[in-house]
Amino acid sequence: MTNLAVSNLLVSNLVHMSESEQLFVLHALRLRGPASDLELASRFSLDLDEVKSTLEVLRRCELARLYEGRLAGWMLTTTGRAEGERLLAEQLDRLSLRGAVAASYQQFLVMNPELLSICTDWQVHLVGQEEVLNDHLDTARDAVVLARLAELHEHVVPLLEQLAAGLQRFEGYSSRLRYAHERIGIGQTEWLTGPRIDSYHTVWFELHEDFLATLGRRRSDERVDYDSAEDSSAELEE
Repeated sequence: MTNLAVSNLLVSNLVHMSESEQLFVLHALRLRGPASDLELASRFSLDLDEVKSTLEVLRRCELARLYEGRLAGWMLTTTGRAEGERLLAEQLDRLSLRGAVAASYQQFLVMNPELLSICTDWQVHLVGQEEVLNDHLDTARDAVVLARLAELHEHVVPLLEQLAAGLQRFEGYSSRLRYAHERIGIGQTEWLTGPRIDSYHTVWFELHEDFLATLGRRRSDERVDYDSAEDSSAELEE
């Protein structure tokens, strides 16, 4: 479907749906899909009935589909993904926040490899030249990994709070990371990498996807961005 066809369909179906509702539902689909209508509504505290109506409009416009089976739930189509990025770009430019979000993203890129390394080191360790699952019997080693997480946590939370002060839909990331970190701190270490809960890694992964969607970036672009971010960080340290 062409962009013009999408626009015409949206105009004919948007009588009861504001652009902000469309943006938030499309973005929730980007961050959470496949997901139920209830899961999508909870992501941005939206009214469930309004989300259901919006999803039907998006389905008619071929921007979203409802899948059944093992990966059941609502998901974006390729056209829906592009439309979501278009609306996010319009929002950034309207609020004159593209530069601020891009700067936050660059700082995130500096921290991202460390978070991934922390998660890997928590899950596996080297025995000789072989990686084996971490049985967590080496409590001293685990303590070092968690200390690295604590240091990273101290840097990322202020960054996210500053970002959310300008772009409100980024609110919640800092509190979700705090909650996960508090759980880890009292010994519930599944909150570091657990896949079926709002673990530190789960929230971090969603944050990463949010940056990519908001700025219209691809993960394949990030090698250049990492190099640029590392150069900037080195200049600040000199």
